[in-house]
Amino acid sequence: MQNTTPLSALRDWLKSQGLDGMIVPRADAWQSEYAAPHDDKLAWVSGFTGSAGVALVLQDRALIFVDGRYQVQVRNEVDLQAWEIHHLHNDPLERHLPTGSRIGFDPLLMVNSQFELLNAAAGELVALKDDPFAQVWQDRPAAPCGAIREMPLAIAGETSEAKRARIAADLDAHGADFLAITQPDNIAWLLNVRGADIATSPVPLSFALLSRNGDVEWFVDAAKTAGLPQALLGSLTLSPMDQLVARCQQVAHGKRVLLDADSAPVALRFAVEQHGGDVVWHADPITFIKATKNDVELEGYRDSHQKDGAAWVNFLAWLAHEVPARIAAGNPLTELEAQAKQQTFREQQEHFIEPSFGTISAAAANAAMCHYHSSEATNTAITADSFYLNDSGGQYSNGTTDATRTLSFAPLDPKRKLHYTAVLKGFLSVISLQFPSGSFGHQIDAFARRALWELGLDFDHGTGHGVGHQLLIHEAPHRIAKKVNPWPLAAGNIITIEPGYYLEGEYGIRIENQVEVVESQPGFCKFASLTMIPIDLSQVEMNLLNEQEKQWLDDYHQLVRETLSPLVESEARPWLFTATAPVRVQRS
Repeated sequence: MQNTTPLSALRDWLKSQGLDGMIVPRADAWQSEYAAPHDDKLAWVSGFTGSAGVALVLQDRALIFVDGRYQVQVRNEVDLQAWEIHHLHNDPLERHLPTGSRIGFDPLLMVNSQFELLNAAAGELVALKDDPFAQVWQDRPAAPCGAIREMPLAIAGETSEAKRARIAADLDAHGADFLAITQPDNIAWLLNVRGADIATSPVPLSFALLSRNGDVEWFVDAAKTAGLPQALLGSLTLSPMDQLVARCQQVAHGKRVLLDADSAPVALRFAVEQHGGDVVWHADPITFIKATKNDVELEGYRDSHQKDGAAWVNFLAWLAHEVPARIAAGNPLTELEAQAKQQTFREQQEHFIEPSFGTISAAAANAAMCHYHSSEATNTAITADSFYLNDSGGQYSNGTTDATRTLSFAPLDPKRKLHYTAVLKGFLSVISLQFPSGSFGHQIDAFARRALWELGLDFDHGTGHGVGHQLLIHEAPHRIAKKVNPWPLAAGNIITIEPGYYLEGEYGIRIENQVEVVESQPGFCKFASLTMIPIDLSQVEMNLLNEQEKQWLDDYHQLVRETLSPLVESEARPWLFTATAPVRVQRS
């Protein structure tokens, strides 16, 4: 197999097993958005490096399914002679499963909701006992073994023991004896720990089993836990990570095990049901409880955003000088140079740990790819005739940040100005919104799109996502999007607001703030901005903004100016005062 392509090597293995094909998901056993290199099987077999997708490998066809964020990127990364491109939602996998075929799948990589959907469409889904990639992936990276650290109570705001008691009570209310916890960020929150298995995602890859009395069995590589205090380790039982399925088989008889149909591997369902147990299908209660932040966590978000805002202003002031100077010198600044400099400014901030995701530093047409990441092969100059989009964030010891700004360095054409203004109006419509307590994200989503819809335009991604507390940048369950989301928004939730517009081959626009949901008046909530970064108004058609929108911008910029002026470098302070001047001053 040394001289074959990944695709042909996998096909040879499937043929040897009497299988007609195999489903290869992007996700790992933890349904991670960003998988460790060891677990990124879809990237190995196809070349696609995005964070969402799935492949169907047949003997005579290979199909890859990605969502709207990656329709451009996937065509740049995969061999279009070998792969068919399909939309993950509009033309899903289940429509393409051949009837009468035997299709293999790894039951540790597929959740129950996916299994039910695909099993109804397939001729025969065959649960694999062996991982084919262990045989065909010759130069596979080693499994990650990042050290696990304790999250201090002064930052977490609640003891692990108190959290376990809360979840155990919820478990009892559902009549379940055990909760199988398969999402690493839920385990990190429950045990007040953080990990280092995946870059930018400070979670320990592990599993846990919580009993109704609050006892925890933690399935984790013991080498990762060497630095944890004995008080924590002594409060639970440690077991090898690969023993979760066997343990579920052992405890299943006559017991009820709560599994999350959208996150737990279907292998656990098989283990419980085939050994005399019953499955209680319910969302992992930790997911929803974790999403309402306590006062200590909220204060951490606010503090980390002030630090990140200072880094942003230092960076933006540097860009404002450097971009035109480099253009004039005939040596324009590039995406990668800007990205590196921004990282330097973040590293100067107290308590900064690492980026919270791969920075999107995108100039001109590259910004039309929502999740573009610059490389030596694609590195593009930042010029004065188009937009530069930067979407980035930081993991700080007490919080996680995520923001996007779209910038310009000279007057642009009317089309670009109109589109930028429409995106800004959508952003302002949501961030200034007052809504009934208990509203859902999908009820809010249209406010972000109205100005674009009036132009016959739209964007093919969600308007906002939850953000973890020194955890995952995309945290379930809250989301603002067209798709129905059954989780109501409440005070203490953290979410982003990020409408955009993307014109393939030309430019991309996005404006994003991270916000806290707060009570406004009895029965109503509103968004309070955590992000402290000036919004570029240089390309806004001000006549299209109403007085309420202008007033919000002035109030926001005054808050940014007053908050950050003591924190930024002295060289950046004049730029900050100019960028946050009232609207009438900026346009005069």
